[in-house]
Amino acid sequence: MRRIIIAGTHSGCGKTTVTCALLSALRQRGLKAASFKCGPDYIDPMFHSKVIGVPSHNLDSFFCDDDTIRHLLSVNGENSDISVIEGVMGYYDDVDGRGSAYSIAEITRTPVVVVINCKGMSGSIGAVMNGFLTYKNNSRIVGFIFDRLPQRLCGMVRELCKELGTEFLGCLPVTDITVESRRLGLVAADEVEGIIEKTARLGELAEQYIEIDRLLELAVCEDEFALNEPTITAINEKSVIAVAKDEAFCFIYADNLRLLEKFGCRIVYFSPLRDSSIPEADGLILSGGYPELHAEELSQNTSMRKSILEAVMNGMPVIAECGGFMYLNSTMRIADEVYGMVGVVNGEVYDTGKLQRFGYITLTANEDNLLCRKGEKLKAHEFHYWDSTFCGDGFTAEKSDGRTWRCGVCTDTMYAGFPHFYFCSDIEMAERFVRKCAEYGGKNGADKADQAD
Repeated sequence: MRRIIIAGTHSGCGKTTVTCALLSALRQRGLKAASFKCGPDYIDPMFHSKVIGVPSHNLDSFFCDDDTIRHLLSVNGENSDISVIEGVMGYYDDVDGRGSAYSIAEITRTPVVVVINCKGMSGSIGAVMNGFLTYKNNSRIVGFIFDRLPQRLCGMVRELCKELGTEFLGCLPVTDITVESRRLGLVAADEVEGIIEKTARLGELAEQYIEIDRLLELAVCEDEFALNEPTITAINEKSVIAVAKDEAFCFIYADNLRLLEKFGCRIVYFSPLRDSSIPEADGLILSGGYPELHAEELSQNTSMRKSILEAVMNGMPVIAECGGFMYLNSTMRIADEVYGMVGVVNGEVYDTGKLQRFGYITLTANEDNLLCRKGEKLKAHEFHYWDSTFCGDGFTAEKSDGRTWRCGVCTDTMYAGFPHFYFCSDIEMAERFVRKCAEYGGKNGADKADQAD
């Protein structure tokens, strides 16, 4: 298979723009690309999906072991002409040796192209290139793409590449095609006006300025790896899982839903913004997202709030992560306004003005709950500016530096908290959720039959 990693020197260097430009150019050539994102990010894959028209997937070496990473890359890229993998932060940035784009390159033996933002630099570009090429004995870097490079410097940069024994794979000039950002990161793809037209124009620029033919040659990987596919046995009871999906709730891992489907579940989507009630289902997932941007609409949809409250209080299994957890709180405070939310969690969410508990964490269960048993550990990630007056104490979270705190409102049928999960990191966690949904569905069906009699 052909595969390539588009990495960067640091966050904000332009690797998302270059990745979308390349994906768009490949699509315009009639090639079928699969796209991936290193790390736990939700938003960049949304942009990839807008460009190529199919779901994008995450590859995260903190969440998953090496075999799982290779399996996910293979199965999600098997019907494509090339797999394009966008890096995370700077190429070598990691947490205790895991989570970096470099680790994904090592695990999957994938060639790497590094994007350099050249704004404000000239000869120093060579120092940056040399540092990235030599920092590790086997960097896997095959070349560089130069973002925001003035045309007058192209000749100099080509010479630098020759001197350093690497490849000049093109540049993207300064352009008025920009993707706006908010403090939590990029805005979601659906919020960008003219996103399809913008990415099409980026593809045209890539065709003009990026050495795509050479990049495709460098992406050929002769050494395929052996795959150890995880064993997943479908559960007989075909549960229906209702998943919140709209502008307010849009942070969803494609592989989480794919894994639930492999267990035999059927996924149905609904909008807490526009629908009057949740669909008939055996389980509920309230995705993360930006509920604070739609607080008034969510608050005014009282029938949906009542529908969710009744379902959860009646024992419907629910996973509510980050934005979904915020929605389950009683109220949301924005400046001097207070908006009513669902009310399952007796707390108020509020803006802290700064990142809270950001990064990878390991959760240890303080009690048996929907996802695991007391004492068991789960990997998770947090990225939010908001907090709650009641974050729960179902788990003890620990960061790699030893900091700990309690979090998670947990019962036998509910997980609600700021940490979010990647199901492929612990298939038993997903299976417990599915079995609990099947149990609820069976009991609910029996109750309805009794009522009919």
